[in-house]
Amino acid sequence: QVQLVESGGGLVQPGGSLRLSCAASGTFLRIDTMGWYRRQAPGKQRELVARILRGGSTNYDDSVKGRFTVSRDNAKNMVYLQMNSLKPEDTAVYYCNADVLIPGTWNGYWGQGTQVTVAS
Repeated sequence: QVQLVESGGGLVQPGGSLRLSCAASGTFLRIDTMGWYRRQAPGKQRELVARILRGGSTNYDDSVKGRFTVSRDNAKNMVYLQMNSLKPEDTAVYYCNADVLIPGTWNGYWGQGTQVTVAS
């Protein structure tokens, strides 16, 4: 079983910063792409915020380019999201996602989500 656990969410004022962390644990052979998604309102689909390949290549949603930075530590099986210059529209539940190789197959896994609220 593979688990992803996020931490670091909270309430922050506009213009502030937060750093999200996600730790993968369990029995697996390899983690490939890791990323962050967010759901900005109940019933809306989760949307990609940023993702990072094992080798370090990154992709960002246009709305966060220049403000957010995704990084990872392969030795610790962790992914991070540094969020700067936060805006009220960044308010959402943020989810960690990882493509994980377990014996015989690749599976996608999700964390439970962490709330980020940007408000004055």
